[in-house]
Amino acid sequence: MSDTKQSYTYKDAGVDIDAGEALVDNIKPLAQSTARPGSNPDLGGFGGLFDLRAAGFNDPILVAATDGVGTKLKVAIDAGLHDTVGIDLVAMCVNDLVVQGAEPLLFLDYMATGKLDVKQMTAVVAGIAEGCRQAGAALVGGETAEMPGMYHDKDYDLAGFAVGAAERGTMIDGSTVAEGDILIGLASSGVHSNGYSLVRRIVGDKGYKYADKAPFDASRTLGEALIAPTRIYVKSCLKGVRAGYVKALAHITGGGFTENVPRVLPKGTQAVIDSGAWTLSPLFSWLQGEGNIRASEMARTFNCGIGMVAVVAPENADAAVALLKAEGEDAVIIGKVVKGEEKPTCLVTGKAGTWGEAADWSALTTG
Repeated sequence: MSDTKQSYTYKDAGVDIDAGEALVDNIKPLAQSTARPGSNPDLGGFGGLFDLRAAGFNDPILVAATDGVGTKLKVAIDAGLHDTVGIDLVAMCVNDLVVQGAEPLLFLDYMATGKLDVKQMTAVVAGIAEGCRQAGAALVGGETAEMPGMYHDKDYDLAGFAVGAAERGTMIDGSTVAEGDILIGLASSGVHSNGYSLVRRIVGDKGYKYADKAPFDASRTLGEALIAPTRIYVKSCLKGVRAGYVKALAHITGGGFTENVPRVLPKGTQAVIDSGAWTLSPLFSWLQGEGNIRASEMARTFNCGIGMVAVVAPENADAAVALLKAEGEDAVIIGKVVKGEEKPTCLVTGKAGTWGEAADWSALTTG
């Protein structure tokens, strides 16, 4: 029988309020480092404020996005590398804003863990702040939940919420895309934040450890190579949109090319992508080889080295590539828009063996 006179505390149940307060103290300067016109990222209130007029908008349309990092977090946890998954969290949200021509303004995060480790979570929030600085968004608030029994020990999960804006009439939705338009691919920084259930399956089945030297890069461990953060394309792509070059943008996430590119095409068109326009990186080649993954599966699971696709008119293609390169992107023409069926599709083509096999590329068409 339990002692009915015992005085229970929240800490006895696994929730440490003092640790939570210590974390808030640690992350306040990180949030303040993301300040931008219109924001006042002073943590501690019940809600974050943003002044659209102070940010320079007159008649804005707000755009919101939310996302997480997925099972890439398991790689971070198992490898003990927490510094950059916050960048991934921001990237997955703000890259979805910029494809509509919206400028990211503010960001909030939600972190849940089984046992709050102040050092670990401070590292995560440092990554979130870095992602916000790269995107030009203010980290105006968030929530940390310590939930023993829901999460195992120091396992954690992340969710992000971003709000952006564009002046009325300036947003892009792909409605002006036409036959003959050119597809420009912007290089990714690695696997980004999709496909990690397959990545982890390959690593586990083949007996690799995250502390091992990466078989395709002797300068890094396998964990370091796989945890490379998602590239944030906001500033470069906004430049392309505001210059009048970019008609549409497709963020290459889960579903690869075949699911994401058709989302920004009008009816009766098809995107044709030439897989030979860029070289598959050693990381993706290693994954394909270790997993014996068909080219068709690669193209609908991973970004395969292209994290964002821009659609531009043929007369603007060279200028758009030059602008994007000047903004730090590795940009290359990877295909074009042609006449298609009623429902937009994407076809990946290429010379036999481009991605390690004589692929049946026609199987990549998505309906």
